[in-house]
This record gives sequence, C-alpha cells and structure tokens, in this order.
Amino acid sequence: MAEQWKEMARIYLKGSRFKDGALDLATLNELQHFQEMVTSTAKAIWKKENPNSRRLPKNFEDRVRLYVRTIEKGSVCIPLVKDVGSAEQGELFDPEPPRELTATLDVVHQVYEAVQSDKTLPENTPKDLLHEYAKWGESFSQDISLGFAPTGKQPVRVTLRERERLVSFAEPAYQDEVDITGKVLEADVRQKKFQIWPDEHMKVTVAFTEEHESRITAALKEHETVSLRVKGRGEFTPQGVIMKISGVTGLDIVSDEEKESFDPDAPRIEDVIKEIAKDVPDEEWEKLPYDLTDRLDYYLYGAEEE
Repeated sequence: MAEQWKEMARIYLKGSRFKDGALDLATLNELQHFQEMVTSTAKAIWKKENPNSRRLPKNFEDRVRLYVRTIEKGSVCIPLVKDVGSAEQGELFDPEPPRELTATLDVVHQVYEAVQSDKTLPENTPKDLLHEYAKWGESFSQDISLGFAPTGKQPVRVTLRERERLVSFAEPAYQDEVDITGKVLEADVRQKKFQIWPDEHMKVTVAFTEEHESRITAALKEHETVSLRVKGRGEFTPQGVIMKISGVTGLDIVSDEEKESFDPDAPRIEDVIKEIAKDVPDEEWEKLPYDLTDRLDYYLYGAEEE
C-alpha cells in the first residue's frame, strides 16, 4: 500500500531567527517537545477512556507520531503530516488518520485556546501534563511568535503570557530522592542524557556527567542481561509520577539475577532503626553510657581496648 501523507496541523514561527523561511536548528528541540507533549496527551486520553486496561495498544506511539516533510514561508510555517496509507481498490473514501491523533491535537488546541482567551480549561484537560504544555516554547525569546492549529482551525498563540497562565493552573511539581532500577535503551552522550525503563510502559530521562558515561554505555550495550540502578534527585508530577532525574549520586550495573532478588520497595535500614527507636522511652535513652560509641566493645563484650 503506497504512502499517503495527510496534513494534521501547522506550527507557525515568526521572528528574526526565521527570516526567509529558514529554520534555526535550535528550534528542533521545541518540535521534539511538541511531539512528546502530543504522545503524553494521547496516552492520558486513552488511559482515561480505558481505565481497566493496563497495556497500551500495540504500536500506540507510532499512531500518534507526526512528521515534517516541507517548510513554508511566513516567516516559517511547518505543516505536520501523518502517513495514513492509501485507499484500497474499490474503497469509496480515502483512509482517515488515527482517531487518537485527531482527538489529541484537538485537546492540545483547546488548552492553548482557553489560556489565550482567559477561559477555564476544558474538562478533558490532562491536568498532570500542564507543566509540559507550559514548557513548550520556553527557549524562545519574547520577540518570537509561536502558534499552532490543527487543520481547519484558527491558530492559537503560545507566548510567555500563555505559558505563565498554564503554570498558574498546574499544581506544582516537586523533587525528592529517588532510587530506581531499569533497562537503558537509549543514550545521548553528547547531551549527557539517557532513558531508563523501570518497566515496559514507563521511561525516565536521566542527566549524567562524564564520569558515569562508561557504565551507561555498558548498560546500554548489555541491556538484554543487565539493568542499571540509579540514585539521585527526581522531579515528580503532583500525582507522584517521576518525570526526570538529575543530580545523580549513584549508578550501578545490576545483573538480571541480582535484580530479581532486590526489592526497591523494602524499607531502608535507617528507617527501620528510626521506627524501632521512636518506641523507646526517653528515660531508657538516658541510661545509656555517655561513651557508648567510643567503648562499644567494652559494653557489649567486656573487652577493653588495647
């Protein structure tokens, strides 16, 4: 079946960086963020519609993946297209794009339209993704105009004002210590980032330093038989979903056999000790010798230091 590309939406960029229809390569990060935003939104919509299903449909991300085949002037207009195949012989109508994709693009448009018009957010807004919506275009200076529209709809603008309003709607993310183990399936040594997969439905981006590079590439190369345990500072959504890890404090390669015997949910020994200690009355603590730590062997075994 031959490919048939159908336009799904357009992104508009105006500013001195895009004169004569030229696309600044630094803009590619913003295009990638838009695709990630679309994918996350599509997953949120599907999970809400299918609360009893644990697995996404096969090739789900492929169904909502967009492509750029041309760039138009004005200053830059980027049509986003989707391969929908072609009609088989005898069919009356051309094939339609996946419903997941059209529904997702409509939701994204509705969210930005609401903040642009100072309206309340629509009921189908994925609230835990608002912080991601607020990040789109944040690398642009204020003299750059960013717009977006699904095919057949009026463009909405995405400026500092819209991003700040989205932040005000979003519940604040938070940071906490994290200790997770998963497979390394992708690494970018130039940008010093890699993705760890604790399970088949969840991936977390991790920022690393040069000293960790050899262990990360080793875990990537041997991903079929080993995992990577990562300790660091994690950024979580208000719902407790980890988004990324920075400030890595520990990286250890773990064989799959070791991973099976490791329980990441087991309480830390420090927490166990604290739990036991809180039930001991203060008067009992006061009975302990002042030099207990210095002469522990003596008080345990009656043996003086040599």
